[in-house]
Amino acid sequence: MLIAVLSCFILACFAPWLHRLGGRQSGWLLSVLPAALFVYFASLLPEVSQGGQLQFAYPWFPGLQIQLSFLVDGLSLLFALLITGIGFFILVYGGRYLEGHQSLGRFYIFLLGFMGSMLGLVLSDNLISLFVFWELTTVTSFMLIGFNHEQEDARKKAHQGLMVTVMGGLALMTGFIMLGLAAGSFELSTILASGTLTEHSLYLPMLLLILLGTFTKSAQTPFHFWLPNAMAAPTPVSAYLHSATMVKAGVYLMARLHPSLGGSEAWLLILSLFGAVTMVTGIFLASRATGVKRVLAYSTVMALGTLTMLLGLGTEKAALAAVTFLLAHALYKGALFMIAGILDHSAGVKDFRDASGLRASMPITTVVAILASLSLAGIIPLFGFVGKELLLEAVLTASIWQIGLTIATLVANIMVVLVAAIMALKPWFGPQIETPKKPHDPNVALLVGPALLAVLGLVFGLAPALAGNGILTAAASAVYGQPVTIGLSLWHGINLPLMLTISSLIFGLIMYRFWAGWRHITRFMQTAEKFGPEVIYERLMLGMTTFASWQTKTLQNGYLRNYLITTLGTVIIIVGWALLRVNQLELDINFSDIKVHEFAIVALLILSAIIAVMVRSFLAAVAMLGALGFGVALLYVFFSAVDVGITQVLVETITVLLLVLVLYRLPEFRSLSSSANRIRDAIIAGITGLLMTVLILAITSARQLEGISDYFLQNSGPLGHGRNVVNVILVDFRALDTLGEIFVLALVAIGVYAMIHLRTGALPVTNSDRRAAFTFRRSQKEKMKADEQAQKEGEAS
Repeated sequence: MLIAVLSCFILACFAPWLHRLGGRQSGWLLSVLPAALFVYFASLLPEVSQGGQLQFAYPWFPGLQIQLSFLVDGLSLLFALLITGIGFFILVYGGRYLEGHQSLGRFYIFLLGFMGSMLGLVLSDNLISLFVFWELTTVTSFMLIGFNHEQEDARKKAHQGLMVTVMGGLALMTGFIMLGLAAGSFELSTILASGTLTEHSLYLPMLLLILLGTFTKSAQTPFHFWLPNAMAAPTPVSAYLHSATMVKAGVYLMARLHPSLGGSEAWLLILSLFGAVTMVTGIFLASRATGVKRVLAYSTVMALGTLTMLLGLGTEKAALAAVTFLLAHALYKGALFMIAGILDHSAGVKDFRDASGLRASMPITTVVAILASLSLAGIIPLFGFVGKELLLEAVLTASIWQIGLTIATLVANIMVVLVAAIMALKPWFGPQIETPKKPHDPNVALLVGPALLAVLGLVFGLAPALAGNGILTAAASAVYGQPVTIGLSLWHGINLPLMLTISSLIFGLIMYRFWAGWRHITRFMQTAEKFGPEVIYERLMLGMTTFASWQTKTLQNGYLRNYLITTLGTVIIIVGWALLRVNQLELDINFSDIKVHEFAIVALLILSAIIAVMVRSFLAAVAMLGALGFGVALLYVFFSAVDVGITQVLVETITVLLLVLVLYRLPEFRSLSSSANRIRDAIIAGITGLLMTVLILAITSARQLEGISDYFLQNSGPLGHGRNVVNVILVDFRALDTLGEIFVLALVAIGVYAMIHLRTGALPVTNSDRRAAFTFRRSQKEKMKADEQAQKEGEAS
């Protein structure tokens, strides 16, 4: 299982090389992995379909209760099969769709990394590892959405999706920590087995935080705006994101946690309300849009709202309806998005208003599009019809807002029929109009994915037991928390849900007939969108950058003196206030055990510091700073920290040498600050020194617990196999910190190398560079003149 999850990341490392090796067949070559993973996960179907669970665990950070543990039940297996199955078609499709693109190898890296992240997310049994994969999907989707990074719009939309989902991810992380504390474990299987947590004192805050994370990821209102904007990504990416992966990650998490967090009034109200509002909002916006991908994107928002609403209802029928609708949506939405890509690739059509009469030139594509659209509309005998019937039955038996949810679902279904009719009829029938490209059916690589997905929608519709008696029942049982006994069937007889379906079909076709009029009637939305959530987001981002600009000009204005004043002033206020609030401050001041040579070293340190401040010669100041550093090194040696003392000597020696070497390039000593400024600086420095002294004395006097040094002295030999305690701490006990410091130094080295490389002329100097350099030099001269003027005014005053 670990190999199955990590294999996508491993293959991603070799994808560019395999692309060069495979050429135009590289998509087929790389798709072997998701095909093999699909077969592997399919081999687990017999056991999981019988209600079984498979668990795998690999140690990662056992001290922090973090391990790479995986849980395979009906829900996670359903998602794994969708991710790998549709991922196979997307790799084949994407390889031919982007054929000849100079960055196709990079596309494969991002897509395979995204696939591995999604697999890790849906299979993780540990909350912390699940969150790691959750954030990996955010990062990789950001790369995919902004794949055409040379376009400003792609960069902007990718950044928008990143910001929205990352902010939700921070809330989710906090909710996960609270959930682990409330349940006493970070293992999902343990949390689910322990029963409901609705009575816990942390229930409401952790529920709100977790739902905030899932709502941003699955584009629930008011966070729905980022999802249609993600259409800046290439069509293969859109097809994968919308059908089987990222946007359904939030839905998966809500379904996964339903047995533990569901069933309360808060869960029912929040999910039902937001789900219904998102459902209607998404399909309403889809009914007005004309861009092919944008219409499909808004219909995905509708589907995500529908799934959220069903999970909120929490009944057995709602659980089965949710997983059935999820599978049906994955099949027809993946097919329709790939059809949208074919329209663009083979005819140059991106807007429904620019397409008509293509059935003669693209007969196979027309049949596939109609088949997938019929499933979207919920027409018998397609699998979408089965999902729609279960949806209506679930809302008709809802325990809350039954009439309201039924009306909302009916309105949404009417507009779904309108959208399906647009997709099934508008580009293919009617008088043929000229398109930017000569229309034609694409080759097998582009057509095999949508064709098979559309056909599967028909097969599962004709024989719903193929899915319902196996994976869907097991998935619904995992969502519901108990075995689901309801089965799937195509025909339920003449009943109220069927009447509602027929009504939605009739009214939807009427709306299609008057689609232009409908768009004209609802043109007020163009004005309303100026006050929508996306505008609020843009204003928040503008406000944040404006504040950052002000903060930079005020606090980071290029003067080290201001930085020190701000930092030390903040320390004085915060630490000083904390010390003043201490009721009884005990300071253990005892000079009895201090030796004469220690007094001498301290006197040398004080004298060096005073002289360094008072002298007006750079060389003398450097000499005094060196004496100060060597005095500190002596203290280390006398207190048995010889290695630290040697390090201090080396650092001071190098520093003094470097300062002496640059003395000849420094301007001659000038006093640029006024007497008042120097007095202010002296006061701040004095208060800071006094405060630090009092703080250290207070801490050492108030120590009640034993120092940690004893632990290191006792265990450095047995555990770290070293007698140098400091080295053992750095290499063994704090190895992760040391690794981080090495990483930072490596980044600095890379940055220095890049600067040197650029300085040697690796890149040509442009006129804009020369203008920027001239402007910078002029500003520096003006600043020096201003400083000199300020000095003269200060001396005069």
